[in-house]
Amino acid sequence: MNYKIQGAIKRNRKNFIIFAILWILIAIVFVSPFAYSSHMAGLNGGADIGVFIETFGKSMLNPFETLGKIFSEGATGTYFSTLLVTTIFYSVFFFIGFARSAPKNEYTDIEHGSSDWSQRGEQYQILNRNKGIILAEGNYLPVDKRGNVNVLVVGRFRFR
Repeated sequence: MNYKIQGAIKRNRKNFIIFAILWILIAIVFVSPFAYSSHMAGLNGGADIGVFIETFGKSMLNPFETLGKIFSEGATGTYFSTLLVTTIFYSVFFFIGFARSAPKNEYTDIEHGSSDWSQRGEQYQILNRNKGIILAEGNYLPVDKRGNVNVLVVGRFRFR
């Protein structure tokens, strides 16, 4: 199970920053006008939809000013409760996407034919690190080895 979490983190490193920036953008541009408008609509004791729509339209044009009004006019409770609900929904979608990007098995995205199949030098029980037929960087097939030393090269040569 650990390979799934590590693989998902490796695949989504760049996306974590994008998700954080998008969350900040949502918190400033959408949540603050919505929270301020709902606070202003509920000041008279009821939910006045006309005041909400009018305030929301003006608030969307200048979200940073609206964010300042939230703290100066006492709408912080409404803002933080709205931000909490939005963050919960955002986190659910984030973790669904994170779980779906996890590799299906341990060998997903591992290059076939590379030395990734071995760990801590165990390939040198078979191969040589100094001389022989080049297989990969730092991996040579020794020519003085007894037994089968046949090599199949799959790929192409590029000439410039």
